[in-house]
Amino acid sequence: MTQDDKRRIAKPHIVEEWVGKVYTFICIAFLIVTIFSMVYFVASRGASTFVTDKINVWSFLSGIKWSPEGSPPMFGALPFIFGSFSTSLLAAVISAPLAICAALFMTEISPKIGRKVLQPVIELLAGIPSVVYGFVGLSIIVPFFRSVFPGQGLGILAGGIVLSIMILPTITTIATDALAALPGGLKEGSYALGATRWQTIRRIVLPTMLPALLTGVVLGISRAFGEALAVQMVIGNAPHIPHSLFESASTLTSVITLSMGNTVTGSTHNNALWSLALILMLMTFVFVFIVRWLERRSKV
Repeated sequence: MTQDDKRRIAKPHIVEEWVGKVYTFICIAFLIVTIFSMVYFVASRGASTFVTDKINVWSFLSGIKWSPEGSPPMFGALPFIFGSFSTSLLAAVISAPLAICAALFMTEISPKIGRKVLQPVIELLAGIPSVVYGFVGLSIIVPFFRSVFPGQGLGILAGGIVLSIMILPTITTIATDALAALPGGLKEGSYALGATRWQTIRRIVLPTMLPALLTGVVLGISRAFGEALAVQMVIGNAPHIPHSLFESASTLTSVITLSMGNTVTGSTHNNALWSLALILMLMTFVFVFIVRWLERRSKV
């Protein structure tokens, strides 16, 4: 084969490589520009509440009175922050043990039945729209609470249960992948020393994979923290801090979705809603940093 033939063969490969590099660079640049544009837009609009409208940051974050149409108008975001955190943490408390137990069943106890039965069911839950979860909660959970407990059935507990079902597939999937990646030598060594299966799970599997399991829980909390429609349908949307799990409350996402379309762009009320969106975005960044930290811990 002559040198000219080798050049003719190598030329298409060089062109394809450059085309792939240019296309990849364009995609990455587009993603970076999009992310930074979104962050800048939300941050600039959210900061207008404190820069342009001269609302005190501390009074906004710690205030318990939300009355945009009052005289004078009051913008206290604490009830919404409390509602978002309480429903998200309650959902994690309910779903995390179920998800981890389901992952242990699929990986350690009965992998065949888990892959054939449980895993498809969990994947089916992940594909259901959030409005369906909200409608089911409004039709089943809320009437049940109304008939058993005092109140209207709407509240933190109803929202937490609906969110726990929604984030169950996320935590289960991540926990399953983490447990499946556990080196087999650790379990075999435990069995060789005479440990039972439950002793191996409790003393070897769970402590070793704890950072990875917590990563799934944090991602589930992040998913619940940003959910709007489902929790909005069952929480009651009352702008105050509830004194029990059966009292109506509101979240950051629910007040934004309910009020944003009824405000004038550039008004104090509109800017305050953008400030709530900024809080949501900052909390998302916090959850991402926690996940990254846990991932580094799991690799140590």
